[in-house]
Amino acid sequence: MIRSFLTVSVGTLTSRLLGFARDSMIAALLGTGPVADAFLVAFQLVNVVRRLLTEGALNAALVPAWLRVREAGGAAAAAAFAGRVLGTVSAALIVAAALIGLLMPFVVTALAPGFAGHETLQLAVNDARLMLPYLAFAGPATVMMALMSAQARFALTAFSPLLFNIALIAVMTVLLGWRQDAAHAATVIAATVGVAGLLQLMILLLRRGSGSFATPLRITLDADMRGFLGKAMPGMIASAGPQLLVVAGAIIASSSPSAVSWLYFANRLIELPLGIVGVAIGTVLVPELTRGVRSDDRIAVAHAESRGLELAVGLALPATLGLIALGEPIVRMLFEHGAFTALDTAATALALMLLALGLPAHVLVKALSPAFFAREDTRTPLLATLGGFAVAIVLAVVFAQIFGAAGIAASIAVGAWSSALALLRRGAATFGFSIDAAARRRLPRIVVAALVMGGLLWLMAGFVLPLTANTHGLAQAVILMMLISGGMAIYCLFLALLGVIKWGEAVRALRQTKASDLRD
Repeated sequence: MIRSFLTVSVGTLTSRLLGFARDSMIAALLGTGPVADAFLVAFQLVNVVRRLLTEGALNAALVPAWLRVREAGGAAAAAAFAGRVLGTVSAALIVAAALIGLLMPFVVTALAPGFAGHETLQLAVNDARLMLPYLAFAGPATVMMALMSAQARFALTAFSPLLFNIALIAVMTVLLGWRQDAAHAATVIAATVGVAGLLQLMILLLRRGSGSFATPLRITLDADMRGFLGKAMPGMIASAGPQLLVVAGAIIASSSPSAVSWLYFANRLIELPLGIVGVAIGTVLVPELTRGVRSDDRIAVAHAESRGLELAVGLALPATLGLIALGEPIVRMLFEHGAFTALDTAATALALMLLALGLPAHVLVKALSPAFFAREDTRTPLLATLGGFAVAIVLAVVFAQIFGAAGIAASIAVGAWSSALALLRRGAATFGFSIDAAARRRLPRIVVAALVMGGLLWLMAGFVLPLTANTHGLAQAVILMMLISGGMAIYCLFLALLGVIKWGEAVRALRQTKASDLRD
């Protein structure tokens, strides 16, 4: 399981790093004015669908259902079930894309009510319609990646999403060279989104044998399919909880100039650690837990839950402290180019620090939800997500009037903790969470190591960064990377000193992992 986590995490990390390059180019091309706000609201709609579908969310319902069918009826029955899911989901998303395109002015108004009566509304509608073809391609790509995960084929699942960012980066590189105006650049980028979705689907279709595990292809709404979709939709919405909370913030922020852009760019930094942990857990942990639950193997369930929680806390907590300590210089290095100004950097960094306070809660939700998904309970995570969404909306309405975009960011963090605590209470009351002795020993030590790293990083940043404030941008970037690398080294050192990491055991775990974990 460790190698599978690493495979998916490395693919996700690479995708997120490309995403930073992509967003840095968007910031340089569009800045933070009305054109940028319109584009980012439209792009956020696509991103929510993308997270909802392609980044492990569908695994929550499809993997347990597919494994159950295969156990009961064999490989042929599983392939027929997969063919019905692939055909039905693909057709449904094509129809949904057409309907959303017709109703796009109402959709954008609902997502950004502050745009009503302004030119920004029409800009957002035009951009969103150009991005809509992505929905049609995301459907079959989603199902194929989920089926590969169910069969422990993680490599292609982990790395195929890279094509989305590669396509956008290539187009924006040309736009930067041509120095196009913001409105024209936004139109071209929006049109490229659909093409990027097609590339992602093509790499999956060209995989040898890709059609053998989903045949025959059918569109049906029989009782079995209705039952599957009834469980799939709540699980998919629950898995997209962090993105839905950001949408909640954007709804309130749309009435404030540039606030949508500040929150978007701040959230992009939150999504790096969240994506690494969340996608890996959603892709790997759900199949592991499902097998353990179905075989009533309590040791396997406890092992999977414990390792998932350790990885979640071990990555999320230091990331939270690092983003708080280095938020402003990171934003400056990534985004303060072209039309993105120093004022935008300060506002985005403040939003980032407040959003980071909710990062551990987001990751905790990702770590806890698979315990429900493996038991085919998608309703509980859905209710927790919707509860957090409601909390974020109510608080954002109040805090936005007092603190602006920073108040909205704080509301999103509180909403995340509301969802996490709801899952903790419900899980403890129903089946209890199985944590083995190793996790009980390691988790407090992980927290100590992260706190030591955060404190030392904050001290180093407070001493070094003021001395380099007037140096060349490249020198500032190098120093920032040295601080980040130093923080990571300190964290790993204390993990080793506290006995959390034993390199010999880690190497043996990698060697003992089945080679099938890396099949593509």
